Amino acid sequence: MIFKIEDVTVCFPYDYIYPEQFEYMVELKRALDAKGHCLLEMPTGTGKTIALLSLITSYRLSRTDFPIKLVYCTRTVPQMEKTLAELKLLHDYQVRHLGDQAKILSIGLSSRKNLCVNPKVLAAAEENRDSVDAACRKRTASWVRASENPNVQLYMVKFANVIVCSYQYLLDPKVAGTISKELQNESVVVFDEAHNIDNVCIDALSVTVRRFTLQGANRNLNKLRQEFYRFKASDAGRLQAEYNRLVQGLALRGDVSGTDQWLANPALPQDILEEAVPGNIRRAEHFVHVLRWLLQYLEARLDAENVEKESTVSFVSSLTSRAGIEQKTLKFCYDRLRSLMLTLEITEADEFLPIQRVCDFATLVGTYARGFSVITEPYEERMPHVSDPILQLSCHDASLAIKPVFDRFQSVVITSGTLSPIDLYPRLLSFNPVVSRSFKMSMTRDCICPMVLTRGSDQLPVSTKFDMRSDPGVVRNYGKLLLEMVSIVPDGVVCFFISYSYMESIIATWNETGILHETRQQKLVFLESQDAVETTSALDNYRRACDCGRGAVFFSVARGKVAEGIDFDRHYGRLVVMFGVPFQYTLSKILLARLEYLRDTFQIKEDDFLTFDALRQIAQCVGRVIRSKADYGMMIFADKRYSRHDKRSKLPNLDTFASG
Repeated sequence: MIFKIEDVTVCFPYDYIYPEQFEYMVELKRALDAKGHCLLEMPTGTGKTIALLSLITSYRLSRTDFPIKLVYCTRTVPQMEKTLAELKLLHDYQVRHLGDQAKILSIGLSSRKNLCVNPKVLAAAEENRDSVDAACRKRTASWVRASENPNVQLYMVKFANVIVCSYQYLLDPKVAGTISKELQNESVVVFDEAHNIDNVCIDALSVTVRRFTLQGANRNLNKLRQEFYRFKASDAGRLQAEYNRLVQGLALRGDVSGTDQWLANPALPQDILEEAVPGNIRRAEHFVHVLRWLLQYLEARLDAENVEKESTVSFVSSLTSRAGIEQKTLKFCYDRLRSLMLTLEITEADEFLPIQRVCDFATLVGTYARGFSVITEPYEERMPHVSDPILQLSCHDASLAIKPVFDRFQSVVITSGTLSPIDLYPRLLSFNPVVSRSFKMSMTRDCICPMVLTRGSDQLPVSTKFDMRSDPGVVRNYGKLLLEMVSIVPDGVVCFFISYSYMESIIATWNETGILHETRQQKLVFLESQDAVETTSALDNYRRACDCGRGAVFFSVARGKVAEGIDFDRHYGRLVVMFGVPFQYTLSKILLARLEYLRDTFQIKEDDFLTFDALRQIAQCVGRVIRSKADYGMMIFADKRYSRHDKRSKLPNLDTFASG
């Protein structure tokens, strides 16, 4: 259908449109007209993606004097594929009704692991991302010789109207320069399924170093030293040319010659001064010595017997006094490593990951004076009797990674089916949206049945609170709930647990008491593991069991891969059970440091953030089963804490509950 929203003619490739889709488009157009950022929440199953694509592509056609470019960011490859499929449907519809002027050039950007078609590379690398990258670089050739048609430009980002990619292409500074340098400021950036965008930003600027990391980095330094002496004997002029560039400060931001600059600075571009690389690391042999001193210092820090937490300023001060490495030197470590590896023509990226991680750590700790903590722990938090020292540079401020996106691009759209409470995101990300709106799903029938279970059939309360989760009565009542549901609910049943360890523990108990055996008599049982291949196989078999009418139960984990990106639509998910409230591990030193930072900087209370974080994970889990208005399903929230107003009122778009 074709309709108008003010001065924009919108092409929508379906015969009818939901009221919330139209309202969504109106608010989105308001943000584009105001040339500002916006927050839009609309429930899953309401056609958010096609509404967004239709409005922005139609808006582009209405602004022929300066057409905008759309950068659509998703979290997973399956979501990217779905978006491209919707985009193709929209493109065909627009061309059919508006002619060739409506053609859209769209590209999907992903890693070599997903896009490489060379069978030898894929077979040799076994689909490990870093191995695939290294195998591709060993086969690097001029694009003219590699191209079947020399007139075809291989890199089409600057010419594309729509770019579909993962969050990392804009949020992770190590790869953000790949496409951002080709985009004009008037581009519209969309972050879809952005309920966890603050965590993505924090992960992009956090680094973890362990003993095996330092051991691998030492091996990398030995190889760098060998390659340096080999080049010094055979091609000293190349090393001298590199030194001259470093003296002039040209090694930064892509000025080093090379067709594939596969290292990038982990710090944000504006945080690195445009100046010459420090003199003590311009010579390759001097730089290797500095890295050796850095490794020795980090090894000494890992020998700590107690948990230590300090600011980056304190850490750099200690490093300078004990190892003689100054802040400016640390800040340039990643750039200097990139330059050296390009000069030495090293292509084995997967082998040099440890030294890259150490230089990543050094550059970040030398760049940022606030928003970070350096935490040293002598053992794993959940296994205090096992020695496994870890040094963590933890970012607490999500706005550091996303600020360049807000500053550069005209409009940034943050949208998801789960953004409640929506007023918390501007505080976490430090921006002022011109539009902030949450939409309800319009329903012509009751297709969702949410229920809260507070007690079992024996009237004992159920909960996954730490002091209750292992209680035999709680485990037994959870098992009875599962048995009763699988005996009456057809097709697929999806169960979410608060953690892998709790899922494994409760399944083991159910197996001992016979509950699992009785469940298998009703439906086949599959579970998510931390191994991606095993989980994929389990999902395939789960779908087969549902397709053939046998029915199945899938045990999964909140915050896991399945909860974040797998749809259980139609008969694959007629019931979803949320066992407990998935709060983060509150004894985590990293979490405690972040909560302290949020309290002191943004005045966000610890309990408010923990509840907000748990509820967005819950909404994401239960949203896996209702993927359209034609779908239907039942949702059970099995924990007495869901009866509280502060929990129930913040679950989005589930206004009517039955309690028991």
